[in-house]
Amino acid sequence: MSFTQREARRIIRKAVGRVPEGENIRHLNIMPMMDMMTILLVAFIFQAATSATAMTAGTVSLPKTQSSDEMDEGASTLIITPTGIVVEGKAIVSVRDGDVDPAEKEGGSLGVKIPRLTNFLAALHQQEENRPLKPGEKRKPAELLFIADRTTPYRLLVEVMFSAKQKEAGYKRFRLIVQKNFPLTPAK
Repeated sequence: MSFTQREARRIIRKAVGRVPEGENIRHLNIMPMMDMMTILLVAFIFQAATSATAMTAGTVSLPKTQSSDEMDEGASTLIITPTGIVVEGKAIVSVRDGDVDPAEKEGGSLGVKIPRLTNFLAALHQQEENRPLKPGEKRKPAELLFIADRTTPYRLLVEVMFSAKQKEAGYKRFRLIVQKNFPLTPAK
């Protein structure tokens, strides 16, 4: 069955004439869009909360290493960023120009111990000690994993280690997290 061009146009005009004129939109139902936006908002908040440590650690430029030791699962993570000291995703003290505010140190600007950091680490260590052990599991010594930028001042690193090794904090083992892959050619 074949139509001429004239017949095809007539059929199209007839079909268009049968379609009722669209009615004006008097209201807009935005509830489905609001539901979708709420779901996206919750998802974004959850993502931001779970990746806070990753975002903080992303500002740190790691030095290089040749070690291949595995990390302990129970070790606590301490990140020294250019703007603060973060333990397990919680900002403890702020850092400015590579130093902690003298008011935050015991003994002022010449002090080495950071009491707020020591107290937080003590509470964290106590929480780990109170965790029930699985059958056959032995309690490992408390270990603290440091993530620090290669430009972190040595004094700041010493202050953080000193604060963590205080008797009340209870940390005696430390690891500095560094970048593993690097070229083996000497720098010129």
